[in-house]
Amino acid sequence: MAKRVIISGGGTGGHIFPAIAIANALKSIDSNTEILFVGANGKMEMEKVPAAGYEIVGLDIQGFQRSNLLKNILLPIKIVKSVLKALSIIKKFKPDVVVGVGGYASGPLLYAASLKRLPILIQEQNSFAGVTNKFLGKSAKRICVAFDNMDAFFTASKIIKTGNPVRKDTINIEGKREEAIRFFELDPEKKTVLVIGGSLGARTLNDSMTSGIESFRNEDIQVIWQTGKFYYRTIIDRFGNQPKDSGIRILEFLNRMDLAYAAADLIVSRAGAGTISELCLVKKPVILVPSPNVAEDHQTKNAMALVNVRAAVLVADRHAEAELVDQTIKLLKDDVEMKALSENIAALGLPNADEIIAKEVLSIARNG
Repeated sequence: MAKRVIISGGGTGGHIFPAIAIANALKSIDSNTEILFVGANGKMEMEKVPAAGYEIVGLDIQGFQRSNLLKNILLPIKIVKSVLKALSIIKKFKPDVVVGVGGYASGPLLYAASLKRLPILIQEQNSFAGVTNKFLGKSAKRICVAFDNMDAFFTASKIIKTGNPVRKDTINIEGKREEAIRFFELDPEKKTVLVIGGSLGARTLNDSMTSGIESFRNEDIQVIWQTGKFYYRTIIDRFGNQPKDSGIRILEFLNRMDLAYAAADLIVSRAGAGTISELCLVKKPVILVPSPNVAEDHQTKNAMALVNVRAAVLVADRHAEAELVDQTIKLLKDDVEMKALSENIAALGLPNADEIIAKEVLSIARNG
């Protein structure tokens, strides 16, 4: 008999893409598996999930607004309404197991599932579990994690280290360097830095690059600079479209992330859990600049999990504009350190996380 699975969560690509990867893996293992997504109305999962071929139902839920406390006045009412709607969804769909990947909708749905004594699997992406997952972890059957020492937050017997699901097409870079050099019209004899700030962009990374772009030019270092949606026009208005021989490529989005990774000698990035999982499988030296604008400073904790085993370099957000470009140039000139960082980050890579998690989900669905 076909198993029925609800996958809840979203809000950002970091939650949505792993959720879709798990769903695809479930279908690959057993094509008869019935899957329903539950997301937050108005968030990107309401578009991305149907585009991937899956049904989704939305809850009217939002996260806690730390920057504007007045916006939280209606939050308790929204939570209660979302839990009630989640109970209705569960009653109608009758899932065998419920999966939470994090994000606004995950909390109400998993709480409703716990009230109905349904088996729960939590996919905790970060090295530091948030309040919601710590609370719901008490009711979970299994907790899939990507970092060591997660027994500080969850019962050890429930934990399985699977890694975070990643987009396979993104990390498939083997043998693509020549293609990547042609794609970005770069000089194969020069070093290349890839700067990525996510689809919306990262202000600190963009400000650091704006201040230091001439330093890269003076050192004859090529740069693939992904600005993000919010910052692209301002940056292009300032710098214009750079000539090919400048070695500076300013892009709003990277449609071929695999080629960007393949072209890079060194990567500068934020420290989201999904991005870190990709970087471990890409096996390139990386400088992480954790975002300070996240719950419980979890990006710094993610980054430190790598820094502590000499698998990444960390530059604090508040120091980035003054230090990031100089640190990047210094590291590019240190072949010994570059090699060590590459080897150490590669040792942390956990491939096939989506398949491992999917097998756990189906095992729970079959055995309770």
